[in-house]
Amino acid sequence: MRKHRSLRALAFAVLGIAALALFTFIVMTLWNWIIPPVVGWRAITYWQALGLLVLSRILFGGFRGHRRPWGWRRRMHERWEAMTPEEREKFREGMRMRCGYFSDRAAGVSPESPPRQA
Repeated sequence: MRKHRSLRALAFAVLGIAALALFTFIVMTLWNWIIPPVVGWRAITYWQALGLLVLSRILFGGFRGHRRPWGWRRRMHERWEAMTPEEREKFREGMRMRCGYFSDRAAGVSPESPPRQA
């Protein structure tokens, strides 16, 4: 079982390196195809394209890993399930107080119509 895991990890690492190499080649090719004729800058090498990718990752993405976009939804769903009906109504009322106009619009109530009876 452990041998199978290490083989899978090795295959994943090789696939990751191959994907990075391919992505670097694509960036280099696109840069050399578009930028020199349009802007007049020089063509770049493969290693310069890799450096450009690393620089853009540092400037725009950071190195802190990716958070799952559905993580906060799952946590909120767990909190919601743990609430009593009274706590849920209190939460709803608090949300209405913060963004009542928008929650009324989502419920199909226009701002000109009379307020809903709770």
